Parts: sequence; C-alpha cells; structure tokens
Amino acid sequence: MIYREDMCRNITTLRGLEPTATEEEIVAAARQYCRKVSGVQKVSANTEDAFERAVAIIAAATIDLLGELPPRKQPPKTEPPLRRLAKTRA
Repeated sequence: MIYREDMCRNITTLRGLEPTATEEEIVAAARQYCRKVSGVQKVSANTEDAFERAVAIIAAATIDLLGELPPRKQPPKTEPPLRRLAKTRA
C-alpha cells in the first residue's frame, strides 16, 4: 500500500502529548478516520451500528498502539483541537 501524504490530514498526532492523549481525543481521531475512509459524514439509522462498532475497534487499537510504542524523541508539531480548546478555557 502506498501512503499518501495528503490522506487523513485532519487526524492529529496523539503520541507524545503531555499530558498523554485522553480517551476523548482518541475516540475523536477514530471517528474522523472512520468518516474519512467510509465517506459517511452524518451517521444514519442504516450506518450507525457499523460506524460506531468501527469507531470502538479503532479507538481500542489506537489505545493499544500508543501504549506499546516507545516515547517520542520530539513532541508532535501540533496539538489536537480538543486540547487547544481546553487550554484557552483555563
């Protein structure tokens, strides 16, 4: 498989954040990934079960992946949008 640099660019890097990525950030990234690959932007009664099941599986796999990778040598270049909002409220 060839990786395209422009694919899924809205999904932010979660590895190496301090404090670590929250479950909310991980689920948001999984949801964005599912939207991108499925083309489903608005979940309907016909797509909800499959979509939500995929989000749960991908979020769980992401949690496993992040837990098994070694620490990053450099922090990510950008922070997730959810984390930026939290910082401005503080």
